Amino acid sequence: MIGKRRSEKTLRRGLKELGPDLVKGLRFVCSDMWKPYLNVLAAEAGQALHVLDRFHITMHMNQAVDQARRAESTRLRAKSQEEAWRLKHMRWPPLRKGSRVRGEARKKLNALLASKLDTARAWELKEAFLHFWKYKSPIWAGVFLDYWCHRALRSRLEPMQKVARMLRAHEELLLNWFRAKGELSSGAVEGLNNKTRVITRRSFGFRTFKAMQMALYHTLGRLPEPETARRFC
Repeated sequence: MIGKRRSEKTLRRGLKELGPDLVKGLRFVCSDMWKPYLNVLAAEAGQALHVLDRFHITMHMNQAVDQARRAESTRLRAKSQEEAWRLKHMRWPPLRKGSRVRGEARKKLNALLASKLDTARAWELKEAFLHFWKYKSPIWAGVFLDYWCHRALRSRLEPMQKVARMLRAHEELLLNWFRAKGELSSGAVEGLNNKTRVITRRSFGFRTFKAMQMALYHTLGRLPEPETARRFC
Protein backbone atom coordinates (compact mmCIF):
# COMPACT_ATOMS: atom_id res chain seq x y z
CA MET A 1 0.00 0.00 0.00
CA ILE A 2 1.35 3.43 -0.98
CA GLY A 3 0.26 6.49 1.02
CA LYS A 4 0.96 10.18 0.71
CA ARG A 5 2.35 10.66 4.21
CA ARG A 6 4.26 8.71 6.84
CA SER A 7 1.54 8.81 9.46
CA GLU A 8 -0.55 6.66 11.81
CA LYS A 9 -3.49 7.03 9.46
CA THR A 10 -1.49 5.64 6.52
CA LEU A 11 -0.23 2.65 8.52
CA ARG A 12 -3.71 1.88 9.89
CA ARG A 13 -5.11 1.96 6.35
CA GLY A 14 -2.36 -0.39 5.18
CA LEU A 15 -3.07 -2.88 7.97
CA LYS A 16 -6.77 -2.66 7.19
CA GLU A 17 -6.10 -3.57 3.54
CA LEU A 18 -4.13 -6.63 4.69
CA GLY A 19 -7.22 -7.80 6.54
CA PRO A 20 -7.84 -8.62 10.23
CA ASP A 21 -7.11 -12.33 9.85
CA LEU A 22 -3.66 -11.75 8.39
CA VAL A 23 -2.80 -9.00 10.90
CA LYS A 24 -3.86 -11.12 13.88
CA GLY A 25 -1.76 -13.98 12.50
CA LEU A 26 1.47 -11.95 12.45
CA ARG A 27 4.21 -13.43 14.63
CA PHE A 28 6.88 -10.79 14.05
CA VAL A 29 6.87 -7.13 13.03
CA CYS A 30 9.95 -5.03 12.32
CA SER A 31 10.14 -1.23 12.29
CA ASP A 32 12.24 1.76 13.23
CA MET A 33 11.70 3.78 16.43
CA TRP A 34 9.21 6.25 14.96
CA LYS A 35 6.58 6.74 17.68
CA PRO A 36 3.43 6.61 15.44
CA TYR A 37 4.55 3.21 14.12
CA LEU A 38 5.18 1.92 17.63
CA ASN A 39 1.73 3.09 18.77
CA VAL A 40 -0.17 1.59 15.83
CA LEU A 41 1.67 -1.75 15.87
CA ALA A 42 1.15 -2.09 19.64
CA ALA A 43 -2.58 -1.46 19.20
CA GLU A 44 -3.25 -3.42 16.00
CA ALA A 45 -0.68 -6.25 16.18
CA GLY A 46 0.09 -6.51 19.87
CA GLN A 47 0.40 -10.29 19.70
CA ALA A 48 3.42 -10.06 17.38
CA LEU A 49 7.01 -9.79 18.62
CA HIS A 50 8.05 -6.24 17.71
CA VAL A 51 11.69 -6.00 16.61
CA LEU A 52 13.65 -2.79 16.11
CA ASP A 53 15.61 -2.95 12.90
CA ARG A 54 19.41 -3.09 13.16
CA PHE A 55 19.79 -0.86 10.08
CA HIS A 56 18.15 2.09 11.83
CA ILE A 57 20.22 1.68 15.00
CA THR A 58 23.37 1.82 12.84
CA MET A 59 21.99 4.88 11.04
CA HIS A 60 21.48 6.72 14.35
CA MET A 61 25.02 5.81 15.44
CA ASN A 62 26.51 7.17 12.22
CA GLN A 63 24.47 10.35 12.47
CA ALA A 64 25.74 10.89 16.03
CA VAL A 65 29.37 10.43 14.95
CA ASP A 66 28.88 12.87 12.08
CA GLN A 67 27.24 15.43 14.38
CA ALA A 68 30.18 15.15 16.79
CA ARG A 69 32.63 15.64 13.89
CA ARG A 70 30.83 18.71 12.53
CA ALA A 71 30.57 20.34 15.96
CA GLU A 72 34.24 19.69 16.65
CA SER A 73 35.28 20.93 13.21
CA THR A 74 33.49 24.22 13.90
CA ARG A 75 35.29 24.58 17.24
CA LEU A 76 38.68 23.83 15.71
CA ARG A 77 38.17 26.33 12.88
CA ALA A 78 37.44 29.01 15.48
CA LYS A 79 40.89 28.34 16.98
CA SER A 80 43.02 28.14 13.85
CA GLN A 81 43.16 26.65 10.38
CA GLU A 82 46.01 24.41 11.51
CA GLU A 83 43.78 22.85 14.16
CA ALA A 84 40.90 22.48 11.69
CA TRP A 85 43.20 20.58 9.29
CA ARG A 86 43.15 17.62 11.67
CA LEU A 87 39.60 16.84 10.54
CA LYS A 88 40.12 17.69 6.88
CA HIS A 89 38.65 15.04 4.53
CA MET A 90 37.44 13.02 7.53
CA ARG A 91 33.72 13.01 6.80
CA TRP A 92 33.37 9.46 5.44
CA PRO A 93 36.05 7.25 7.13
CA PRO A 94 34.47 7.53 10.64
CA LEU A 95 31.09 6.46 9.22
CA ARG A 96 32.43 3.17 7.91
CA LYS A 97 32.96 -0.02 9.85
CA GLY A 98 36.55 -0.10 11.12
CA SER A 99 37.43 -3.36 9.33
CA ARG A 100 36.37 -1.83 6.01
CA VAL A 101 38.59 1.27 6.21
CA ARG A 102 41.80 0.60 4.27
CA GLY A 103 44.68 2.34 2.54
CA GLU A 104 45.15 6.09 2.95
CA ALA A 105 41.80 6.41 4.72
CA ARG A 106 43.02 3.90 7.34
CA LYS A 107 46.14 5.99 7.99
CA LYS A 108 44.03 9.11 8.48
CA LEU A 109 41.66 7.25 10.78
CA ASN A 110 44.57 5.90 12.86
CA ALA A 111 45.95 9.44 13.18
CA LEU A 112 42.51 10.63 14.27
CA LEU A 113 42.26 7.89 16.92
CA ALA A 114 45.71 8.80 18.26
CA SER A 115 44.59 12.44 18.63
CA LYS A 116 41.85 11.60 21.17
CA LEU A 117 39.57 14.21 19.63
CA ASP A 118 35.83 14.06 20.29
CA THR A 119 35.29 12.59 16.81
CA ALA A 120 37.68 9.75 17.65
CA ARG A 121 35.91 9.02 20.93
CA ALA A 122 32.51 9.03 19.19
CA TRP A 123 33.85 6.59 16.57
CA GLU A 124 35.22 4.29 19.26
CA LEU A 125 31.81 4.23 20.97
CA LYS A 126 30.12 3.41 17.67
CA GLU A 127 32.58 0.57 17.00
CA ALA A 128 32.21 -0.76 20.55
CA PHE A 129 28.45 -1.07 20.08
CA LEU A 130 28.99 -3.55 17.23
CA HIS A 131 29.69 -6.21 19.90
CA PHE A 132 26.04 -5.91 20.94
CA TRP A 133 24.89 -7.79 17.83
CA LYS A 134 27.22 -10.74 18.54
CA TYR A 135 25.32 -11.89 21.62
CA LYS A 136 22.91 -14.82 21.52
CA SER A 137 21.14 -14.30 24.84
CA PRO A 138 18.91 -11.23 25.39
CA ILE A 139 20.00 -11.26 29.05
CA TRP A 140 23.69 -10.80 28.27
CA ALA A 141 22.86 -8.42 25.43
CA GLY A 142 20.94 -6.33 27.99
CA VAL A 143 23.95 -6.31 30.33
CA PHE A 144 26.18 -5.08 27.50
CA LEU A 145 23.59 -2.46 26.51
CA ASP A 146 23.53 -1.08 30.06
CA TYR A 147 27.35 -0.94 30.08
CA TRP A 148 27.52 0.80 26.71
CA CYS A 149 24.81 3.34 27.58
CA HIS A 150 26.55 4.14 30.89
CA ARG A 151 29.82 4.69 29.02
CA ALA A 152 28.15 6.86 26.35
CA LEU A 153 26.33 8.99 28.95
CA ARG A 154 29.64 9.67 30.72
CA SER A 155 31.41 10.58 27.47
CA ARG A 156 30.24 14.24 27.49
CA LEU A 157 29.45 13.84 23.79
CA GLU A 158 25.88 15.08 23.40
CA PRO A 159 25.12 13.21 20.11
CA MET A 160 26.23 9.89 21.65
CA GLN A 161 24.38 10.67 24.89
CA LYS A 162 21.23 11.24 22.86
CA VAL A 163 21.61 7.82 21.19
CA ALA A 164 22.17 6.18 24.60
CA ARG A 165 19.00 7.75 26.02
CA MET A 166 17.06 6.62 22.93
CA LEU A 167 18.30 3.04 23.23
CA ARG A 168 17.47 2.90 26.92
CA ALA A 169 13.95 4.17 26.22
CA HIS A 170 13.43 1.33 23.71
CA GLU A 171 15.45 -1.37 25.48
CA GLU A 172 12.76 -4.08 25.50
CA LEU A 173 11.99 -3.68 21.80
CA LEU A 174 15.70 -3.63 21.02
CA LEU A 175 16.28 -6.90 22.90
CA ASN A 176 13.46 -8.48 20.90
CA TRP A 177 16.01 -8.73 18.09
CA PHE A 178 17.65 -11.56 20.07
CA ARG A 179 14.32 -13.12 21.04
CA ALA A 180 13.67 -13.39 17.29
CA LYS A 181 17.10 -15.09 17.07
CA GLY A 182 18.48 -12.30 14.89
CA GLU A 183 16.64 -13.65 11.88
CA LEU A 184 14.33 -10.69 11.32
CA SER A 185 15.33 -7.54 9.48
CA SER A 186 13.68 -4.91 7.32
CA GLY A 187 16.55 -5.07 4.81
CA ALA A 188 14.18 -6.06 2.00
CA VAL A 189 11.94 -3.12 2.85
CA GLU A 190 14.94 -0.76 2.83
CA GLY A 191 15.74 -2.03 -0.67
CA LEU A 192 12.21 -1.17 -1.77
CA ASN A 193 12.55 2.25 -0.09
CA ASN A 194 15.71 2.96 -2.10
CA LYS A 195 13.88 2.08 -5.33
CA THR A 196 10.99 4.29 -4.21
CA ARG A 197 13.33 7.27 -3.74
CA VAL A 198 14.77 6.79 -7.23
CA ILE A 199 11.29 6.63 -8.79
CA THR A 200 10.15 9.65 -6.77
CA ARG A 201 13.08 11.69 -8.09
CA ARG A 202 12.05 10.77 -11.63
CA SER A 203 8.46 11.79 -10.86
CA PHE A 204 8.93 15.55 -10.51
CA GLY A 205 7.14 16.07 -13.80
CA PHE A 206 4.02 14.17 -12.73
CA ARG A 207 1.03 16.40 -12.13
CA THR A 208 -0.81 14.18 -9.63
CA PHE A 209 0.01 11.81 -6.80
CA LYS A 210 -1.97 9.09 -8.58
CA ALA A 211 0.42 9.19 -11.54
CA MET A 212 3.41 8.71 -9.26
CA GLN A 213 1.52 5.97 -7.39
CA MET A 214 0.97 4.08 -10.64
CA ALA A 215 4.67 4.36 -11.49
CA LEU A 216 5.58 2.98 -8.06
CA TYR A 217 3.16 0.05 -8.36
CA HIS A 218 4.45 -0.87 -11.82
CA THR A 219 8.11 -0.71 -10.76
CA LEU A 220 7.94 -2.22 -7.27
CA GLY A 221 5.24 -4.76 -8.11
CA ARG A 222 6.66 -5.60 -11.56
CA LEU A 223 3.22 -5.28 -13.08
CA PRO A 224 2.91 -6.12 -16.81
CA GLU A 225 3.26 -3.20 -19.19
CA PRO A 226 2.40 -2.88 -22.89
CA GLU A 227 5.30 -3.21 -25.30
CA THR A 228 4.56 0.30 -26.62
CA ALA A 229 2.63 3.20 -25.19
CA ARG A 230 0.56 3.53 -28.38
CA ARG A 231 -0.11 1.75 -31.67
CA PHE A 232 1.66 2.79 -34.81
CA CYS A 233 0.44 2.17 -38.36
